[in-house]
Amino acid sequence: MTRHASARGVVVTYSSRDGEGRHAAMTREAVAARLAKVKQFDFAGPYDPAKRYAARLYLVPSDTLVGREAAAKLGVRTENDVFGGVVPTAFAATKTITHPLVHPKAYAPTGWSHDFAEHVSEAVLHGYTAFSSEDAHRAAARLLDHGPTRIKLARGIGGHGQFVIQHAGELDELLAAIDDAELASVGVVLEEHLDDVTTHSVGQVRVAGMTASYWGTQRTTHNNRGVEVYGGSDLVVVRGGFDALRALPLSTEAQLAISRALVYDSAADACFAGFFSSRRNYDVVEGTDARGRRRAGVLEQSWRVGGASAAEVEALLAFRDNPAITVLRAATVETYGASPALPEGAIVFFAGDDPRVGPVTHYVLVEPHGDVR
Repeated sequence: MTRHASARGVVVTYSSRDGEGRHAAMTREAVAARLAKVKQFDFAGPYDPAKRYAARLYLVPSDTLVGREAAAKLGVRTENDVFGGVVPTAFAATKTITHPLVHPKAYAPTGWSHDFAEHVSEAVLHGYTAFSSEDAHRAAARLLDHGPTRIKLARGIGGHGQFVIQHAGELDELLAAIDDAELASVGVVLEEHLDDVTTHSVGQVRVAGMTASYWGTQRTTHNNRGVEVYGGSDLVVVRGGFDALRALPLSTEAQLAISRALVYDSAADACFAGFFSSRRNYDVVEGTDARGRRRAGVLEQSWRVGGASAAEVEALLAFRDNPAITVLRAATVETYGASPALPEGAIVFFAGDDPRVGPVTHYVLVEPHGDVR
């Protein structure tokens, strides 16, 4: 066995995904290296179970960890050991917790919380979670009476794995593509579809005794195939907790998004025994429903490293290096194509050719906050 020594601690990455893309893996590695700088730890690359690490580990996993016992085997016992979180069951790490079952006695895996759905009912869109084809059809029938319905696979990321249906017959083909065991264990989401949408990001990171909280908006871009995809987030980041964030002179839309996210965040703490997370991110959508009404609600949580994490860690470094800074702007940008023109001050987290998506660059800009509205 190899022994790795460090004075204080060691930051390592950990992947639980098969065939993870180069862009995602290397961006996470760059985020982990910057987190090592925040914590003043060594960075040792991917976690190696054959090594005997002589100092405490800080894990940067690809996904939310499932089960406190399994997490403890990786050295993760509290939020101080991980950039991300630990949940008691696999489905609790997915968007399926956002909505209730189509009826109280519908099938759900062990650990399902009816209380969570009740707690967040006023903070999310109208929708249901189903763990069987029969319940998915029941949910679709109810939702389609009011307009188009969005179907979302439990583990879809960044808008992938989502489909809009206009009638119930379209659901069969989508469900046929989902493995029965997958459907029974993590489920599928059926939710009212909105048009003219803006997606807000609300979150908080707690690392090395520092807390940073933020609100911002996501933007889209076109990938190398011309498909619209996630293109980054523009964040207002404040030193401190959500109270410090809400004290800023933010717009009504921003305050509404934050209030919705806080309901969801509090419900997670209250309803899932054993849950903890040092990185909490919530996507909150605002848009127009089929009746022309403006609606806003939390779409899902991210208790793991995510698209905004490069900006989060750079904000932490700025706060650490300059105690006088209390609020700043941090943007993370994903742009496709070879050799893009980068703005002055860009901090590059990835630039290269990903076998799946082609040439892509991921960078961060940190700027004074100016007008935070």
